[in-house]
Amino acid sequence: MNAADLATDGGAGGDVLAVVDHRRGDLRDVSFELITAGSELAEALGGELHLAVVSGDVERFAEELDRPGVAAIHTVTDGEEFDHGVYQQAVEALDADLSPAAIVMPNSVNGLDYAPAVAEALDLPLVTDAVDFSYDGGLSVTREMYGSKVETTVDVAGDRFALTIRGGEWPAAEGTGDAAIEPFDLEIDEAALGARVQGFEEVGGGDVDISEAEVLVSVGRGIEEEENLDLVRDLADALGATLSSSRPIVDNGWLPKNRQVGQSGKVVTPKVYIAVGISGAVQHVAGMKGSETIVAINTDPNAPIFDIADYGIVGDLFDVVPELIEEFEG
Repeated sequence: MNAADLATDGGAGGDVLAVVDHRRGDLRDVSFELITAGSELAEALGGELHLAVVSGDVERFAEELDRPGVAAIHTVTDGEEFDHGVYQQAVEALDADLSPAAIVMPNSVNGLDYAPAVAEALDLPLVTDAVDFSYDGGLSVTREMYGSKVETTVDVAGDRFALTIRGGEWPAAEGTGDAAIEPFDLEIDEAALGARVQGFEEVGGGDVDISEAEVLVSVGRGIEEEENLDLVRDLADALGATLSSSRPIVDNGWLPKNRQVGQSGKVVTPKVYIAVGISGAVQHVAGMKGSETIVAINTDPNAPIFDIADYGIVGDLFDVVPELIEEFEG
């Protein structure tokens, strides 16, 4: 969606506060997508975009987030990893200081943890999992339902609101800006926290994060047997790619949950996504349609995956994949 598609007449002007996401010392891709979405909304509202960076290496994060369209980046120094109570207090304090018309958060595990609490505390209407929005004197948010088979539009009443955006739906902001980086002095109310995050531990799958991979080779039920996974692994190795899968592979116990792409898995936006033996069910497509280039290999020329693929190979994966491995290794 382009900012020009958002009508600015008739709305109450106001700033936008977008809360970025990070984990294990790195900003998540959705943080840069938040800048794009937040900039569009701020332009429609006639205000400015402010970013909130809470916890972690806030100074480095702020420098990385300085993009055109960002007026100011507010940093809150407290801890290294996400902590529900800290985020809630930080966002509420920033809201009191900035009085934004909108608070935009990621529709991630972290974002969905604190967003409802913030909306409740500030008495704001909250719309989650936005894939698009428009503004014409009032906010209309597009969401998807029934495994992305149906689009719905939610009209939001009031001049102030909160929403979470789905990763992969907006392009990542690029370029270098001149935002003011402003440390925000916040004294956390420890008594109100109730609990504190003491550390971070990866569970089930080590340090592999498919959502950060630039090249993914994803395998589906067309692989037929677990022992045939080695063939797709060889292709991933030849490409220097990360191995991922559709839900049936995880349901069969052939790969861990952290490798699953899709609505019930992870949303990914790699530069290259190679779908091997994946038909293209809507639940899977919802998790990878934001990939820059999609290559599909399937025996069925009518498979839905070809509808979104940039390149398609109609053929038996057991014939096609070995030839690809030979080509890339050569």
